[in-house]
Amino acid sequence: MKKLNKTLLILLCAGSISMAGCGNSAAVSKDSTAAKDSTAAIETVDEEKAGTAAPETAGSGEAGDSETAIADASDASESSILIADASVSYLGPAGTYTEEAAMFFFPEAKTMMPKGTVDEAIADVMNGTADYAVIPQENTLGGAVTNYVDALIKQNDAFVIGEVILPISQTLMGVPGATIEDIKTVCSHAQGIKQSETWRKEHLPDAVTEEKASTAAAAEYVAEQQDKSIAAIAAPGAAALYGLDVLAENVQITDANKTRFYVLSAKEPQGVEFPRAVFVATCKASRIDDIIVEIHNSGVELVTLHDRPEGSELGSYYYVIEVESEGGITQEQLDRISDIEEVRLVGKFRSVEKK
Repeated sequence: MKKLNKTLLILLCAGSISMAGCGNSAAVSKDSTAAKDSTAAIETVDEEKAGTAAPETAGSGEAGDSETAIADASDASESSILIADASVSYLGPAGTYTEEAAMFFFPEAKTMMPKGTVDEAIADVMNGTADYAVIPQENTLGGAVTNYVDALIKQNDAFVIGEVILPISQTLMGVPGATIEDIKTVCSHAQGIKQSETWRKEHLPDAVTEEKASTAAAAEYVAEQQDKSIAAIAAPGAAALYGLDVLAENVQITDANKTRFYVLSAKEPQGVEFPRAVFVATCKASRIDDIIVEIHNSGVELVTLHDRPEGSELGSYYYVIEVESEGGITQEQLDRISDIEEVRLVGKFRSVEKK
């Protein structure tokens, strides 16, 4: 394995090399032209193959005994369905992209429980109300969803056991009879506002934006207000769900727009070598380059790196570090990385992508 250039690492951690639209968090990913074939790490599954039958939706309820069937890492079959008969909590209301990701990953879920915030969804897992939670983590254009990254960092007992990559097609919608010329206010999640910035500057230069807890919450708000001057940017399905008219499609900056969602559990998966793992390092900025070198020397490859302020002093950060190994990350490698003083394991998983 080639020796990793320490100067490059420092540049990466400083955010000099980043993903498009990394927002407020320094985020680095391997260039697709330099990355190895990651077929074992990311499985793409057609929606028709996944068989996304809608499960029961509930506002609350006790999590039942779920049948857990983690697919073996060597199994190349359709493995978006990792867990069946589960109770799943996620960022609601109905019609969010998070709901779409949750239903794609859990097509055989027993109960889907939309929540008002990501913190509430995670709390359901930690107190046993839900078996799993699905939370957004990163977008191609908006970068790391920082408040949701923070929610993951502060949970010492939550484990990432899966990931969903979802294509994002943002849609402008308003009450029946509204036109683009009527719109004075555009509501959406912060990510929806960011992702549509270029389109809005061209087509709605004078419209103000209003942030909502989710894209679906924005659509729900527009439906409640019944005001032709207010529009929402949300998932295409939210228009029919909330009785709105589609005013413009694909208002995001690029058709390559995607969001990554983590699947969380209170239990760490056992007995399987997964192709990806995620760690949190708590340290000063001057220490992170040495930690990345140690991780690299264990035989895994860096996928993403996000930093968030640790809060006790300037220059101290939480670093969310995601790594992969095409052949599966061994327990020996996990132990070697976890033995680094400032590092803790947050999860090990397989990623699936909806096309």
